[in-house]
Amino acid sequence: MDLRKLKTLIELVENSGIAELELTEGEEHVRISRNVAPSQQFYSAAPQQHFVSQAPQSAAPAAPIAAVEPAVPEGHVVKSPMVGSFYRAPSPGAKSFVDIGQSVNAGDTLCIIEAMKLLNEIETDKGGVVKAILVENGQAVEFGQPLFIIG
Repeated sequence: MDLRKLKTLIELVENSGIAELELTEGEEHVRISRNVAPSQQFYSAAPQQHFVSQAPQSAAPAAPIAAVEPAVPEGHVVKSPMVGSFYRAPSPGAKSFVDIGQSVNAGDTLCIIEAMKLLNEIETDKGGVVKAILVENGQAVEFGQPLFIIG
């Protein structure tokens, strides 16, 4: 890889808010990561609210602030079997497969996860009542991420 291109990528990482950049070009592979100074700590008190605490060099580090998490109902957790995009309905204008408070039987379709242009129906492996839907429609999901609580 060209040294000028590498220097430009390093400057990009330093001047932006990203922590890591990974690039593969043919057989060349570059990974650039930026270390956050140990005196900076990021806390999240609520969604989309971020606070930065930078302690002076002579002061003791601040105690971590515990994030307030919403109460999640107890029950059987249905997790994502793959990485993809979560959809509650078979098409944009259609009725959702399930809603909170709806009874479901083992084998009922709960949602669709789109992965690599394939639509995969996700079924429940246990019957009960849908207590919570933990993902927003259209949101990207990770493997093993909780999607539903069935009670």
